Amino acid sequence: MKTVITTACAAFALLAVSEARAQDVDAAAQGDAVRNTDHIIVGMGALYAPAYEGGDKYRALPLPAIDIKQGRFFANLRDGVGVNLVDTSLVTVGASITYTQGYRSKDVPAGIGAVNFGAGARGFVSLHEKGVILTLGATQGFVGGTKGLVADASLSYPVAVTRRLTIIPSVGTTWANAKFNNRYFGIDTVQATASGLSTYALGAGFKDASGSLTASYRLTSNIMLSASGVVTTVLGADGRSPLVVHKTQPAGFLSVAYRF
Repeated sequence: MKTVITTACAAFALLAVSEARAQDVDAAAQGDAVRNTDHIIVGMGALYAPAYEGGDKYRALPLPAIDIKQGRFFANLRDGVGVNLVDTSLVTVGASITYTQGYRSKDVPAGIGAVNFGAGARGFVSLHEKGVILTLGATQGFVGGTKGLVADASLSYPVAVTRRLTIIPSVGTTWANAKFNNRYFGIDTVQATASGLSTYALGAGFKDASGSLTASYRLTSNIMLSASGVVTTVLGADGRSPLVVHKTQPAGFLSVAYRF
């Protein structure tokens, strides 16, 4: 987790670009051998993002910045908690349990109700070639949330501007199945009656596309400051949902982290 502009997904997508990719930044600056070393990075950040994807309200939230790797085990806010089945200088293949997105009832029109945040099983493949990082992943929800399937793809290119400053431009997109799209963006007859909005049903399809830029600055060998900005556009039928007020939205994340 790259990286959807809901409160939760924006938080973790931005962390994926900044803190969770800090090791890729190190790799770009110091060599691929850094990727496979154990590390513990913890910190704190602040997120400013839409309350849900396409919504009219924004929220400011404090969020932790976490990236831990011990052998095959990892825990971060991009991919959750899991294991790397393959981890070389060219490819990483992992499986994990991670969060699934939702929204609060007070953030959507009255009568729509909440979509609970939950958990999902995730698998991903990350390819590293000539400084370019391509990640393909999929998350199947099984607790709370929509219990739908979301697939994601992202491409990033960390650039070491100086020994201390690295910038990471990234682009990404996500695809969702009909269950996810209908439960997140759809309006059934009960919701339509309660809210006064028209019923709206969706199928599977590409959900959004995004572009982001992260700047990471090392104050010391252990302390890192990161600032991320991302703009996401809701695509296709999802973007035509009555729940979507703004198809294109920005979000931002600031963090300070310490590497043990």
